[in-house]
Amino acid sequence: MKKKTAAIIPIRSATEALYDAEAEKDENIIGKRIAQARKQKGMSIAAFSKYLENFGVKIASGGAGKWETGYSIPNAYQMIAICTALEIENPIPYFMKDYQPELDEAGLRKVREYRDDLIASGKYRPVTTLPEIIRYVDMPVSNLAVSAGTGAFLDEENFDMISFPEDQIPAGADFGIRISGDSMEPVYHDGQIVWVQRCESVGIGRVGVFIYDGEGYLKIYREEPLEEDEADAYTDSYGAVRSRPVLESYNPAYPPRPINPNLGFQVVGRAL
Repeated sequence: MKKKTAAIIPIRSATEALYDAEAEKDENIIGKRIAQARKQKGMSIAAFSKYLENFGVKIASGGAGKWETGYSIPNAYQMIAICTALEIENPIPYFMKDYQPELDEAGLRKVREYRDDLIASGKYRPVTTLPEIIRYVDMPVSNLAVSAGTGAFLDEENFDMISFPEDQIPAGADFGIRISGDSMEPVYHDGQIVWVQRCESVGIGRVGVFIYDGEGYLKIYREEPLEEDEADAYTDSYGAVRSRPVLESYNPAYPPRPINPNLGFQVVGRAL
């Protein structure tokens, strides 16, 4: 039985790469290409070095000549200036040994003329993105924190007008209040401004601003059933028996606060 042998598939080696920097340096390809482009523009070495000053490159004609002979190499910024000055539009292939232009000088001249016509028309300029305009609005913010031990934060004299970016103010906000303490952590933080919409009731489970016994609070609104002997205390003027309101905190270190009907209780608004 004839023994089978595995086929060997040749793999392109590093020496067969499309670009060999060391070889191209030895042949001074960059210098030769600079000289070729300069001559096509009809410039002498002296005129070329003087022309480069328009692009921020100051070099004597002797220095520019060393680029072409390979005794020195332009740095990256000088190379960009050279390409711009000599109108080398595709510098990477141009500075490679095996570069063959797709157009002769006449064709390149037509391309430049057509480009100049398009630029002169003004129709094809890149769209400049204008900086975003930030609009500010003045909003009343209470200078008394809701947990500061007083319900006086609703008095007009206790509000400051402060400017805020318009997109930071939620729709429907009437005023802002500052948080004091950590009872509503981790959702609300000490010193944070909370925006409030005025209303007379807050849904169960919603966060609202309340005044209870003369103090202001930002809490979660809950309700709990009453004992039989408590019904009279929670009956409103229309004869309807209400559940007992309870103010809860997000922070479990703070116990729920049931509302005593004999103490003043007011819904100020809901947090947005």
